[in-house]
Amino acid sequence: MTADTQTALDIPLAELQPALEAVLMVADEPLDAMTLATAVGHPVEAVIENLKALQAEYDETGRGFELRQVAGGWRYYTREQYAAVVEGFVLEGQTARLTQAALETLAVVAYKQPVSRSRISAIRGVNVDGVMRTLLSRALVEEAGTDDISGAHLYRTTSYFLERIGISSLDELPELAPYLPDLADMEDALGVEENIDA
Repeated sequence: MTADTQTALDIPLAELQPALEAVLMVADEPLDAMTLATAVGHPVEAVIENLKALQAEYDETGRGFELRQVAGGWRYYTREQYAAVVEGFVLEGQTARLTQAALETLAVVAYKQPVSRSRISAIRGVNVDGVMRTLLSRALVEEAGTDDISGAHLYRTTSYFLERIGISSLDELPELAPYLPDLADMEDALGVEENIDA
């Protein structure tokens, strides 16, 4: 940090909490503590302390919004119990949800990344080109280089994906094991299929 930057941070531009609220209100992506500190002219430590205080205040008073720390920054979100009201207002009856195919494809990318389209197609058992175009256009996935052997484009989820599902890192994704069938169940199912085929 330069001396000029430190001087700027030592001279508060405005009362801290209202200043943080004002900046966060117009942000279209999560803002990290350093960015907020620079914007409001307060030390980073004070900014973090006040962000946590605001977060607690909103929770205690039951506001229709909450302050969350996601994807390495802070941002306002509609409180979950009011999401349907906001969705109805914003969408006005239009459907903006992802299809089941898109959700399944996004899950494959999230758990297998970086992954090629052909690998995703193999896992899902269907062509995913159209679905991948949708996910790319919605900025939920992005290119992540090419495979060294095949030269195929690889894909991964974006920070916007993390933000949309409300987590800070991929480490917070739930484990898949509880949702997979038990090996014995799979063997039983295969045995039943073999009997049917016989």
